[in-house]
Amino acid sequence: MEFLNGKTAVVTGAAQGIGKEIARVYAKLGAKVLISDVNEEKLQKTTRELSDEGYEVKQYRCDVSNQNDAKSLIEYAVQTFGTLHILVNNAGITRDAMLHKMEKPAWEQVLQVNLTGVFYCMQPALLYMRQQGYGRIINISSISREGNIGQANYAATKAGVVGLTKTAAKEVGSFGITCNAICPGFMDTDMTKTIPDKVKEKMVGAIPVGRIGTPEDIANAAAFLASEYASYITGEVLNVSGGLQV
Repeated sequence: MEFLNGKTAVVTGAAQGIGKEIARVYAKLGAKVLISDVNEEKLQKTTRELSDEGYEVKQYRCDVSNQNDAKSLIEYAVQTFGTLHILVNNAGITRDAMLHKMEKPAWEQVLQVNLTGVFYCMQPALLYMRQQGYGRIINISSISREGNIGQANYAATKAGVVGLTKTAAKEVGSFGITCNAICPGFMDTDMTKTIPDKVKEKMVGAIPVGRIGTPEDIANAAAFLASEYASYITGEVLNVSGGLQV
């Protein structure tokens, strides 16, 4: 069932993990997808992989922490596809440290990518979506928005993304645009592969469904929010955590 048929989408941070899977699922459901990432080598590899699978995917190297880059990304999408229906802000980084030991660059880098980068991409996209009277913004936050030891910078950005999402939803709802956030729980991605097995086992024990989440779990949620099935949903925060947030 291709319920995104005819739609166009930009997915940031799409060279791997959650972003890559969102791009794959969108393409599988009929969307034309432009994937972006700061890592050009991985971006090219992912583009080849998805193209070999038969999906229509374009690529654009972008550092979302750079305002000119972000603006150019959105402009390129509109030029390439003729329109832009969906924006998924997935790009994110971590620079973990206890708060009393966290250095200023670690704080600033995470805020610049994870929060300011979302603003940089949303602003030009919303300007275009307002004109066309339609749009779907999906921002990837995290259950860590509630606070997590060693992640003061990351948690602050993910809480900020929720506030940004809700504000945008109120501002642009009358233009046919929805803005929602997805908060992944404990996911099986490159970000979590370095966690010791004993720690993983303890974390899984706290998840009601009894397993670690996968990028596809997030991609399916992102597909729903991008579709017409979610046209009356905006300003919401969807926890995809296997019940960890219950």
